[in-house]
Amino acid sequence: MVEEAVPEVRGVSDRTPADRTVAVWDLPLRLWHWTLAACVLTAWFTPTVYDNLHRIVGYCVIVLLAFRLIWGVLGSRYSRFRMIGVRLRAAPNYLWNLRRGITGRYIGLNPAGTLMLVALLLSLAISAITGAMSVTVTFFGVWWIEDTHAYASDAVIVLVVLHIAGAVLMGLLQRENLIRAMFTGRKRIRHH
Repeated sequence: MVEEAVPEVRGVSDRTPADRTVAVWDLPLRLWHWTLAACVLTAWFTPTVYDNLHRIVGYCVIVLLAFRLIWGVLGSRYSRFRMIGVRLRAAPNYLWNLRRGITGRYIGLNPAGTLMLVALLLSLAISAITGAMSVTVTFFGVWWIEDTHAYASDAVIVLVVLHIAGAVLMGLLQRENLIRAMFTGRKRIRHH
């Protein structure tokens, strides 16, 4: 199932229908994605060893999250949050069907990807905000702030691992390199 009409098809005359691509993720979204990934990875390996660097990337995560909220409203078609509610409601059924290899075909995020997006954004926000709070005079040493930061940070890493596994699994099931698509911004379209 293709979610919507597919614009911006490249190479129609010299390629087979299976080789056509469509622009999905714009450059600002891709830069945001890979910058956030680098920040999360850096933050995971720097606490208590390189505290200043850990703090800096934590603040960068807050800025990146603010950008994503803005881009979710003002960005290009597949960057917007307009389908989140619909996709979240579809997620349980989608995950149930996924057990049998039924994936459907989505140009942008599928319902499982949308669920992951929301979970990652929320856990990143909690981790980054409580991390920033824990270095202020008011909240320094407050146990529940520090514990919340630690648990949310652990949740981020678990979700990142699931996100990568999900992208690889979906890529295998749909015979498409989704990781490459997040670099190029383009996905293949197939007509049956």
